[in-house]
Amino acid sequence: MTRATPIPDTVTLHVPFRVVKRGGRKEMQMPEGATQPRRADGTLVKALARAFRWKSKLESGEFATIAELADREGIAPSYMTRVLRLTLLSPDIVEAILDGKQRPEVTLAQVLEPFPLEWANQQDSLCRPARPAICGRST
Repeated sequence: MTRATPIPDTVTLHVPFRVVKRGGRKEMQMPEGATQPRRADGTLVKALARAFRWKSKLESGEFATIAELADREGIAPSYMTRVLRLTLLSPDIVEAILDGKQRPEVTLAQVLEPFPLEWANQQDSLCRPARPAICGRST
C-alpha cells in the first residue's frame, strides 16, 4: 500500500502586474518584457471613427459649419473641433492606434492635446518622454 502525497489546501501564485486607467476603465499591465496580446483602445478608435465621420459630413456639404454639426450631435463645438483634429494625424499613427500598438498609457485626453500638423514632426512630438509613445513603439 502506497501513501498518497497530501494536497495543500491553498496554493499561492504571484503574478506581477500593475493596474492602469485606459479610456475610463482599469486594465492590467504586465511587466516589461512580458508578452501580452495587443488590443485596440475602444475609446481612441471610437474618437478616430467619429472624427472621420464628422469630417466626411462637413466635406460633403451635409452640414455647413462645425457649430451646426455639433448642435445636431449634441456636443460642444469646441470638443468637436479637438476631435476633428485627429483627422490630421499621420496614417502611421492612426494605424498604430487602430492596431492597438500604442503604449497603454496613451489616452484620448493626450491625443486631443495640440500636436504638429507636419506628419514628420508628429511622431517626435507624440513620442517624447513627456507624452508616452503612441507611434507604434509599444512596451
